[in-house]
Amino acid sequence: MTGVPGLDTAGFAAWLDAAHPELATAGELTASVIAGGRSNLTYAVDGARVPLILRRPPLGHVLSSAHDMRREHRVISTLAGSGVPVPTAIDVVDDTDAARVTGTVFFVMERSPGRVLVKREQNADYSPAGLRRLSLDLARHLADLHAVDPASVGLGDFGRPDGYLERQLSTWRRQLDASRSRPMPKLDALEAGLGAEVPRTARTGIVHGDYRLDNALVVGTAEEPRISAILDWEMATLGDPLVDVGMLGMYWDIADLPGGSGVVPSSVDPAAGYPAFAELVDAYAERGGIGVPDLRWYRAFAAYKLAVILEGIHYRFQAGATVGEGFDRMGALVEPLARSGLATLAAGPRTQEVH
Repeated sequence: MTGVPGLDTAGFAAWLDAAHPELATAGELTASVIAGGRSNLTYAVDGARVPLILRRPPLGHVLSSAHDMRREHRVISTLAGSGVPVPTAIDVVDDTDAARVTGTVFFVMERSPGRVLVKREQNADYSPAGLRRLSLDLARHLADLHAVDPASVGLGDFGRPDGYLERQLSTWRRQLDASRSRPMPKLDALEAGLGAEVPRTARTGIVHGDYRLDNALVVGTAEEPRISAILDWEMATLGDPLVDVGMLGMYWDIADLPGGSGVVPSSVDPAAGYPAFAELVDAYAERGGIGVPDLRWYRAFAAYKLAVILEGIHYRFQAGATVGEGFDRMGALVEPLARSGLATLAAGPRTQEVH
């Protein structure tokens, strides 16, 4: 195989010339890995008529990862023209038998312009007013996504919205049980509290699954930055859209937790112009034409979900089964997340209704 690990660039060039001559290579293709590891691998490909992105399952992938490829391609293709900013999808291919390109299912899309904001140092390139506008637009794009009628765009069978919250809680409970290496009374208490108060889902829609600022590409000027594309749709499904809002809030305020910014880098800084998360919720509700939702259960669930993910990384790190920068610190954020989730659940009575 020639090229980079997991991608034969010569094979990809041949496939592209045959399957999409309108994108025929203008010279030799080059590729580089821009994201990878435990999740799907992402390659930036240059040399075609337009810059491209190729996505494939991680090396040593499991079959469900191939399913992720098809789901991600399907939802991005479907959302084109919806008003939700997504990359332009080109194709999805099963290369498992031929093994000319990746030896897996892979999909290709145009590479949207922009940069990912993940470090506070990047804020210096934007005005406070610009960062505020960008933040509120992030919330409005989420409202636009949740306003899309899945059936009307051919995604009526994209997931099982009935019982979605219960299944989510069950899934992450199993993940935690598979990663136990130490007593975690606070996390267990949060799990029990979530299970005792699962809210009634008032509406269903397309759920991104990992909606946050650093899954968006930013273009524009210092005064008027804007989002060119929302990325990483591999966990998209149908369900309770407030799960996305709760996750956005958890990541928005992650730096407020002890050690949070050291484990989950974030550019969000009120001193730079970013608004409080409550303002994002107001913008989301106004754009969606709904009442301001009570997010306490959803934000507590987001804390639980990230805590379980980090506990799994801690478990594998302690066993010597994974290495990487910062992996030794991730286990320390589990208890602060659990405490935060418990405090959120205990904040008072709520009506989990969206009007």
